Amino acid sequence: MSKIIFNEHQQRLLEANLNVASVSDRAIQYTVEFKINAVKENQAGKGPKQIFEENGFDLEIIGLKKAQSALTRWRKTYQTTGEQGFLEERRGKASTGRPKMENLSADKKLEKAEARIKYLEAELTLFKKARRTGKAGEEETILAPHEKYQAINEVIRQYQLQNKTSYLCELTGVSRSGYYKWLQTTEKRAISEEQDYQDYLLVKCVYDAHRGKSGYRMLYMELAELLEVPINHKKILRIMRKYNFFAKVRRANPYRQLAKATQAHKTVPNVLNRQFDQDEPGKVLLTDITYLPHRSGQMAYLSCVKDVATREILAYELSNSLKMAIVERTLQKLEEALVGNVHPEAMIHSDQGFHYTHPDYQERVKEMGLAQSMSRRGNCLDNAPMESFFGHLKDEVDYKDAQNLEELKQMIGNYIDYYNSERKQWDLKKMAPEAYRNHLIAA
Repeated sequence: MSKIIFNEHQQRLLEANLNVASVSDRAIQYTVEFKINAVKENQAGKGPKQIFEENGFDLEIIGLKKAQSALTRWRKTYQTTGEQGFLEERRGKASTGRPKMENLSADKKLEKAEARIKYLEAELTLFKKARRTGKAGEEETILAPHEKYQAINEVIRQYQLQNKTSYLCELTGVSRSGYYKWLQTTEKRAISEEQDYQDYLLVKCVYDAHRGKSGYRMLYMELAELLEVPINHKKILRIMRKYNFFAKVRRANPYRQLAKATQAHKTVPNVLNRQFDQDEPGKVLLTDITYLPHRSGQMAYLSCVKDVATREILAYELSNSLKMAIVERTLQKLEEALVGNVHPEAMIHSDQGFHYTHPDYQERVKEMGLAQSMSRRGNCLDNAPMESFFGHLKDEVDYKDAQNLEELKQMIGNYIDYYNSERKQWDLKKMAPEAYRNHLIAA
């Protein structure tokens, strides 16, 4: 069964399309003419996306996979039975059953049989709608009254039933008066639905501008600058869930090839112990290295230092080698960025990687006046803010499209400048890291 659920507004949009025979909350019945034309156009070389879009369908609503599976099914029908197969098709319909043995004309018997079929199909559909909201293994499903009213209304509309409202209300355990009171608020709900749709268009516009890589908090902060009265962040989250679009996130790469440490390498205790809630800039620094594959076929490596209090990236180095030089240059850039203003309790925290347990690195850290702390073995959460930055970078930068290391350096440099000076963060009082640092210093 399809996971896409059409809301009332989307159903109205689909019903307005002349190629649609009927619409429910999860299914679309297309006209016979459209099915035949779609198969012929597909045989002529057009793909499902082009066919549906040219016939006025919004694939953001129905989903490309739904269109592809429908066209595949129609092709099979056309190959087996030709156009006649669509004219005789009764997909999703029950059999005609056994007519009553009464002294009626053939037309009357057929009419009564069809009415009985319609009634049984409506009853079956009503129970199917109820079961959708239940969990596997439950014998009884508890629905809110408005969900029952919605199901009753959809069944009555779908099967054009008359004088069956009382029976369907009794069947679902709701009052007839409650159902009609719910019907009276249809206009109010339609206005609310239309407002949601207008807000959706605005949110989706900002979402698309960020290439689908922004969550509801980022969207809220962007919209707050555009609107006099911003949309509440909870409403943005509700709209994203309602219209089925979410932030695209990367999947972590489980294959990290790390260099082996020698006996001369030494780990240090986890002094930081996840105390990431800091309010003094420069007191706690985090560092790590991440992998960035690009189109040249080579692997690039990014070493960064992040200030926990301000979330600012203070220093970074991009290299095509994992030799010690990458962290040495990072520390050199960090020293230049601090310009001698080292916090008396300054600490730099990392994982237990080869570079950070190396005697040369540890000696250099001491020379800079920094204490050292390390995560517990195999525990990435001990360095979570650093991992979080790498995650955002990989979500928001098309690093895999870079043709060479120089182009990748340009991408990374531009993003870090944007991250430090423009990218607002929810937990930084909706400020960018640089602005938040100035705020902390002023406070």
